[in-house]
Amino acid sequence: MSDLPRKAVTRTAKLAALPLGFAGRATWGLGKRIGGKSAEIVGRELQQRTADQLFKVLGELKGGAMKFGQALSVFESALPEEVAGPYRAALTKLQEAAPPMPSRTVHAVLAERLGEDWRELFVEFEDKPSAAASIGQVHRAVWADGREVAVKVQYPGAGEALLSDLTQLSRFARLLGPLIPGMDIKPLIAELRDRVSEELDYGLEAQAQRAHAEEFADDPDVLVPQVVHQSEQVLVTEWMDGTPLSEVIADGTQEQRDRAGQLLARFLFSGPTRTGLLHADPHPGNFRLVPDEKGGHRLGVLDFGTVDRLPGGLPPTIGKSLRMTLAGEAEAVYDMLGEEGFIKDSIELDPDAVLDYLLPMIEPMLVEEFTFSRGWMRTQAARVADLRSPAYQLGKHLNLPPSYLLIHRVTLSTIGVLCQLGATVRMRDELEEWLPGFVEEPEDVAGAEDRGEAADRAEAEEAKEAEEFAGDEAVEAVAETREGGAAAQA
Repeated sequence: MSDLPRKAVTRTAKLAALPLGFAGRATWGLGKRIGGKSAEIVGRELQQRTADQLFKVLGELKGGAMKFGQALSVFESALPEEVAGPYRAALTKLQEAAPPMPSRTVHAVLAERLGEDWRELFVEFEDKPSAAASIGQVHRAVWADGREVAVKVQYPGAGEALLSDLTQLSRFARLLGPLIPGMDIKPLIAELRDRVSEELDYGLEAQAQRAHAEEFADDPDVLVPQVVHQSEQVLVTEWMDGTPLSEVIADGTQEQRDRAGQLLARFLFSGPTRTGLLHADPHPGNFRLVPDEKGGHRLGVLDFGTVDRLPGGLPPTIGKSLRMTLAGEAEAVYDMLGEEGFIKDSIELDPDAVLDYLLPMIEPMLVEEFTFSRGWMRTQAARVADLRSPAYQLGKHLNLPPSYLLIHRVTLSTIGVLCQLGATVRMRDELEEWLPGFVEEPEDVAGAEDRGEAADRAEAEEAKEAEEFAGDEAVEAVAETREGGAAAQA
């Protein structure tokens, strides 16, 4: 692989080979079993071959294919353990590496976007990329003022490749669905496609990164590199060393895992409140554990190409509904979900059943600290994916409003990374600090008291009416008795 293949027919053929390859390997596996190999051995070989082909095709194509693979990689925790290994190794590679763009192409882009004398902007420039991702690759360099920098160069034709890949992938989304149990692949692909224009706009990315770098400039827990220079197809930022989260997942100590997990949760919930933006690409390749001056670590954050703009922070509805769910207020939760469009007007569900559906998912918020694990993730995925499960049947009737789609994916992806880390996290602490609506405000308490008083008054009035009604009936009964007695005497 020497360059980004741009011909639609070439990319389409490679992507179309994925489901055909799955089917072919299944036939190959059947033949092996007939030949005497055990189902277990054949199954492992089959999974490894499938994983190898998946990485080869998605990694080589970069573009939308690789973006899709990276999005899937954070959900490998949901796979049954017996099949997770091969996919874990293959998908994790997509978080950090892809075949590089040749130097001549990189130089051509830099000359076109920075000028023919682009080398004068740098004291040093490494032709070998330090990282390659879905739409661009990163080169380490030294800027003219002596700062170490990361130079992100966009692949020529990346836009066409993104759209072509995601269109093709959506055509056989149903066949790819079984890769991640309980996950609907088609909306994921549609959402990635909707974000293509933003992902390609390095101007928007620079704005988002500057906003985060300014807000977190003196933060003891989060580090965001400053933007040094930006032009079309080229983005230069300060270089950031540190241990990639993918390495922490593979070999990190428990202390590192817990620290990374706590800071990742903190960044997820604090970012929108502090910047009005939600970092929407939370796969491990975009995060680093960076040593701090006190011997601990900060969370380094990269790649602001995909963000959700939330000027008021995360919607208060999320915090309020979580709080009421934790308190077991089934009716109130049901009403709020209906008002926000999670339950359509045309559908009636049992509020207690909806509460039972939600409670296992928010288990990490029920306790002071929670240890995320692949086993927990698999249990949740199996519960909503099992066709015989009440959770599956109820889930079919729930709706995800478009305004919550990206928030939902980012939250699920972050939980997937926490499960890969096996981190113990004080999730409630972060929610209480940063999630609007999670802590009951005085007006909420007053409102609840008013509602309680109103309910008490209504109940008292109903009791009074019942008493009066009962009294009227008693009077009528006495009158009827008297009339009956008089008639008898007559």
